[in-house]
Amino acid sequence: MFSAPPSPPRPPRRRAVRAGAVLLVVSAVLAWWLWPAGDTGPRGRITFSTGVPSGVYQRYGELLREALRRDLPGVATELRDSEGSQQNLARLASGEADFTIATADAVATYVQERRPGWKRLRGCTRLYDDYVQLVVPQGSTVGSVRDLGDLRVGVGQDGSGVRLLADRLLTAAGLDPATDVRAVPAGIDTMPELMEEGRLDAFFWSGGLPTSAILRLSERFPVRLVPLETELLDAVHALGAGHGSGTGTAGGEDGLNRHYRSAMIPMDAYARIPSREPVQTVAVANLLVTTDRMDAGLTEAVTRTVIGSRDRIGRVVHPAQLVDLRTAVYTDPLPLHEGARRYYRSVKP
Repeated sequence: MFSAPPSPPRPPRRRAVRAGAVLLVVSAVLAWWLWPAGDTGPRGRITFSTGVPSGVYQRYGELLREALRRDLPGVATELRDSEGSQQNLARLASGEADFTIATADAVATYVQERRPGWKRLRGCTRLYDDYVQLVVPQGSTVGSVRDLGDLRVGVGQDGSGVRLLADRLLTAAGLDPATDVRAVPAGIDTMPELMEEGRLDAFFWSGGLPTSAILRLSERFPVRLVPLETELLDAVHALGAGHGSGTGTAGGEDGLNRHYRSAMIPMDAYARIPSREPVQTVAVANLLVTTDRMDAGLTEAVTRTVIGSRDRIGRVVHPAQLVDLRTAVYTDPLPLHEGARRYYRSVKP
């Protein structure tokens, strides 16, 4: 009598458990490897206050938003146009914006005048320098700021850093911005057209080089740049309390005006603007600013992207090429945000 063949042996339970555990580990590793790295990063929405539509702040903001989208896919960035530095800082302080760009002199004015929310402002990065550009028609007889008396002068919008600086330069030249010139409160988005139409005799602009709006103007209308001599800068530095800002601020070497320095606009900055030598001018640093309300982790990530995207953004917005890790940490007159401090510590040699 033959018995039935024995059933095939079952694998030991221990072996099945071990195989399942290995499979789980392999799956977890693959999931970690394939999962988008940004999904573990910050999430939410931030508002970035920029500047006038055709200005450098606006274009920089657009390119930075693209970089943030790549580096921080969980964070949506909204851009808001503005009149410039002064309005940008007011928006930050009130909570209408989370990050912005502002010139160091505008920041110093905001802090020294103790405007609403001034204690909350924090620096992230020193970016690039703005260069003051006093633009006149090529045939104009204006040779210095002193020659602007009784002329129609574009001085920037009321909430802009340009307005702050134009008022100080006019005052340093011995002109009252309110009575000695016919001040036109316009921005870089409209001043070139106003000059082309014969409705402006000159305009001030403070921005990176080259500024696209001035570049385009020079390609269709002959203009030149008026030098801002060293003596004028010395006069700006010497301004005392209540002069030059239109708001009753203090000046002096140790006050607000220490943020201005002498600089040169290279001959090749604008190919269509004739110049036999570099044009002397005044420069002031731009700062990336936030408040102490902003999360440290998100601020660290944004700062990292700003530094890391320098070359990519700089191919379009040329001033961004000058963002330098060695100087980025110097955000005077603001203390560093803790998140930005973390980033700089992480990359310190």
